[in-house]
Amino acid sequence: MLTQDKKTSFWVISDTHLIADSLHDHGQAFSQMQKTSQGKDLYYQETALSAFVRMAQKKKPAAIIVTGDVTFNGERVSAEKFAEIFKPLEETQLLVLPGNHDIYDGWAREFRGKKQYYAGQISPRMWRNIFKTSYKNAVSVDDESLAYSVQLNPDYLLILADSNDYGKEEATTAPATAGFLGREQRRWIKAQLQYASENNLQVIFCMHHNLYAHNPAVNKGYVVDDYRELRKLLAQYNVKLVFSGHIHAQNIMLPQDPCPATEIVTSSFCSNDQGYGVVKVLPKEVSYTCHHFKMKDYLTNKEKQNWTLTHFHDYLENIQLGTISAELMQKDLYQNHDDLDTVRKMGRLFGEMNYHFFTGKNHIESEELQKLKKSPIYQRLIADNPHYELYLQTLYDMSNHDNLHVKIKY
Repeated sequence: MLTQDKKTSFWVISDTHLIADSLHDHGQAFSQMQKTSQGKDLYYQETALSAFVRMAQKKKPAAIIVTGDVTFNGERVSAEKFAEIFKPLEETQLLVLPGNHDIYDGWAREFRGKKQYYAGQISPRMWRNIFKTSYKNAVSVDDESLAYSVQLNPDYLLILADSNDYGKEEATTAPATAGFLGREQRRWIKAQLQYASENNLQVIFCMHHNLYAHNPAVNKGYVVDDYRELRKLLAQYNVKLVFSGHIHAQNIMLPQDPCPATEIVTSSFCSNDQGYGVVKVLPKEVSYTCHHFKMKDYLTNKEKQNWTLTHFHDYLENIQLGTISAELMQKDLYQNHDDLDTVRKMGRLFGEMNYHFFTGKNHIESEELQKLKKSPIYQRLIADNPHYELYLQTLYDMSNHDNLHVKIKY
């Protein structure tokens, strides 16, 4: 048990995608990787995570749960660096579970000058050894996967599942995006749910892949393949709260009948606005609030001399908007090379709409949304890119549903 306190808290982060500084030299190959990293920051994550640990040392949550994709592309050195960064924590337990980029990822690389080189990958056995402190308080560890369970306090059991699809040896190909739990792990999960029931514990369930489809247009490979079986199992034991990651978007979905679980997806810590969840736990209630890490407050004096680090959210937003906008602009320029200003405006609008969704700040009034859709730039955007129309319609939410706060009653 992590704490005897019935009133406690823990934090949740996801998709940190750390690549250790020792694996690159800031050269041309690494610079190109940063440009094509889909909005992730690769340069400053050692600094960002170290500052995050300083905040945890001050505020002392009972645990920090990381819902997968700890590393950029499964580099063993990056996982070791992550464990080293979080080692100073004394009153907070680090609970890590793997993501689809962590175990036997054929994309593991280091970067020197103009070239990439194969980097050492992470086996399941290495993972358990690197993050042995995560497993040391386990109530149970699944022999067939990297899943384990930990009792948070007298009232709650945490189940940290392994939803990833990886082989039995080092890979040479891209990591699988889709994931599944499988029959053996579901059997273990059921045993944990039964244990919780027999000991009057409420269950909080965590995995990398999603339980629900958080975007109706884009969800293939993100929802765990055996979601039907998992939802049935969670419903059988009345599990009301699930945490996941993978989609890099801050999003909350309320129970989907007949499953009673609310699912909270935490955005990528290395992109957007450094989102993390603060979960406050009472015997009959759990409340969740999405926060955005104010890194400047926890930088060293030397680090505060770096303008990028003291304006980090602006830097991350520019990366995200620039990456998404550029992707659209490159496709559109071939058709509209004589109208560069309009292409730039379309790229900016496309980027901003995506950014609102990924940060969970996508609530909009009906009148405002209609005004946006009638604007000349939006009309041109969907006329030139009709395949994006359905996707763009899913990015905003006009309901009263909140993607940043939720309260679960027991």
